Amino acid sequence: MAKILQIETATAICSVALSVNGETISFKEEQGQNLHAANLTLFIDEVVKTAGLSYSELDAIAVSKGPGSYTGLRIGVSTAKGLCYALDKPLIAIETLEMMAAGFLSQNPAYSGLICPMIDARRMEVYTTVFDPLLNVTIPTEAKIIDDTSFNNFLSNHIITFLGDGAAKCAAVLTHQNAKFDAGNFNSATYMSRLANEAFDNRNFEDVAYFEPFYLKDFVITQSKKQQA
Repeated sequence: MAKILQIETATAICSVALSVNGETISFKEEQGQNLHAANLTLFIDEVVKTAGLSYSELDAIAVSKGPGSYTGLRIGVSTAKGLCYALDKPLIAIETLEMMAAGFLSQNPAYSGLICPMIDARRMEVYTTVFDPLLNVTIPTEAKIIDDTSFNNFLSNHIITFLGDGAAKCAAVLTHQNAKFDAGNFNSATYMSRLANEAFDNRNFEDVAYFEPFYLKDFVITQSKKQQA
């Protein structure tokens, strides 16, 4: 019975869950800007205590590895690695977009179309991929600028459900009759439970010393107009 602490910080949602044998038994999450640095360790402590466990009883730490917010991912991964070092526990990394698709499928088990999770990048750009109902990758993960022709070759023959914080801004241009949208929150650490348990069973662990988040794009620091003057 694997007891896994799960951390998701790829978007504006700060989410922590604890699962036993692939089932979530406690979680804490909140949405808002700049929450991760101040709240993540507090959420972790609350979730572990609510589950009635001690940190030493955990079997692994799982973290959402990206793509997503550079700052959020950095905080989540560094916290997860710190716990792994302190507790001498293995690290599991879960691809964020896969976690989102798994969450959608857990709520829609009879769904037979394609799933396109989207994480907001900026303007009309999103981090995205496309999965089939068995979580096989149909389109590899990419940073994609969305316009009215995006996904048309797939939408011609398949229903695609778009979800995540990047999907809402795309609804105005993705107007094909087979394009559906789900506004639910799928950036929750609770949707990591089954995937993390499978990774634990398969001993699919990361090298704690060298693991880095999957940023997808390099972080670019931009100067304000005042600084440029």
